[in-house]
Amino acid sequence: MKKFNLNRLNLEKMKLGEQPMKLKRTTYEKPRIKNGLLVDKEGNPIGTKGDMYAKMIMDLILQEGALDHNPRPHYEDFYEGATYDEEKHIVTTKDNQELTVGPNESVKVKENGVEIWVPAHTISVNKGIECTYDLSKGESPMITLRPIATKASIAEILWIYQRESNDLVEFDELLGKRTWEDDKKINNWWLDWAIKDEKGEFALNEAGHPHIGAVYGETVRRRHMLKEEVIEQIRKNQDGRRNITCLWQQDDFKEPHGLKPCAFLTIWNVRHEWDGKDYLDMTMVQRSSDFATAGCINQVQYSVLQKIVAKELGLEAGTFTWKPVNVQLYDRHIDQAIEMLNREPVTCKAEITLNENVKSFDDYMPDDIKIEDYPRELIKTKNPQLKFPLGI
Repeated sequence: MKKFNLNRLNLEKMKLGEQPMKLKRTTYEKPRIKNGLLVDKEGNPIGTKGDMYAKMIMDLILQEGALDHNPRPHYEDFYEGATYDEEKHIVTTKDNQELTVGPNESVKVKENGVEIWVPAHTISVNKGIECTYDLSKGESPMITLRPIATKASIAEILWIYQRESNDLVEFDELLGKRTWEDDKKINNWWLDWAIKDEKGEFALNEAGHPHIGAVYGETVRRRHMLKEEVIEQIRKNQDGRRNITCLWQQDDFKEPHGLKPCAFLTIWNVRHEWDGKDYLDMTMVQRSSDFATAGCINQVQYSVLQKIVAKELGLEAGTFTWKPVNVQLYDRHIDQAIEMLNREPVTCKAEITLNENVKSFDDYMPDDIKIEDYPRELIKTKNPQLKFPLGI
């Protein structure tokens, strides 16, 4: 068994003038790894390669992660029917529980209650993590330690690189949830980062839709980043070493924009292997990974992108490499990480497959990409979904 040092974390939080944390448990099973896979007590392989990396990284963060002192994100804790005593800095809930507002917290009094903004701290590591998957052998980053919803993440990667869009209504359209014309609602998680005007209302684009500003798909569109600077360049010269997309563009950030890119850099290379096949390898560099929430999802997204680009070029999808620089667990995700470390994964292949009838990169829809041999119902039963409070 291994143990997370909760006392060390709480001492740091109290130095910052914040309340100590409580956890359901602090101990977890040490990951057993052999030949790049998790194994059971008898040494038999279990789970997926993604499960192995997930446990390895969460264990590393819990043991060696450092606490940030001044986080930008915050949790928004809403208490319906609560009141706020500004002089005493006390929120009284509708069941008469008194909550003291700390020096690093802020209060937003609303019509139907009180919202407390609490610093969303993380513990993180900045060193040497690298995950590799051979897509040609069916490996994928999918995990079974909790169910992973893939349709929205696949829609998102198509929205950015295929549609080259920052339009939230277009994203809803890819998800099959477009209702903007009927109720003026957005049905995807990017709503929290939509551009707003001085009145707090959506800033609309030329189509009259909410958007996230000069980032992600808009950055791709402005610079013809994938279709012309990667796909067409490889089509002209497979041995080029300058096939790169970079979403981190300082000039764009000078304009109104939402969330800055986390997964921001891809590097593409063709490998003429000794088996006579030509493989498209890709490395994705990520500046920051909210690992428990999106570590698996980001890897799956870019694996999917690599596979559809390889097919467009008539190449085999080869090695996908993920290089995160800062990998973190939010303090309110530590319980969930320990829970996943104590879970036994489900053994399956979880292979990403493409609809063979789709011939062009521009024609893919989310339903054309499947995760085969991923027993979702079994995973839901054995390793139910967990809730992860969002740091905004």
